[in-house]
Amino acid sequence: MVKKKSASSRQERRVPAIALFTSPITDKQRRELQRLAARPDSKIDFSDAPEGNPRTSDIQVGRFYRPIKQLVSLRVDADVLAWFRGQGRKYQTHMNEVLRREMQTNARGR
Repeated sequence: MVKKKSASSRQERRVPAIALFTSPITDKQRRELQRLAARPDSKIDFSDAPEGNPRTSDIQVGRFYRPIKQLVSLRVDADVLAWFRGQGRKYQTHMNEVLRREMQTNARGR
């Protein structure tokens, strides 16, 4: 029996990341960059640039920060562990958040 071809669209050809991000620039691009670098700051048009000072409510501390996790063996009282487990899934993440909050509070107080 012959296998029937799918009616879906053709698969897009994949481009390796090295071709996108590490390809050398052309001489024309190099000249353009040199021309722009030689331009004085007073000649740069900032009219379409966003405002430089974000509101404090817009700042997200640690949004892209991923701390390195370390596996440890920790002895915790059974009732404390039961309470954290009772908070639902990801109780270890919740424990870490509580410990981090305590660490940051004590770091400011010193």
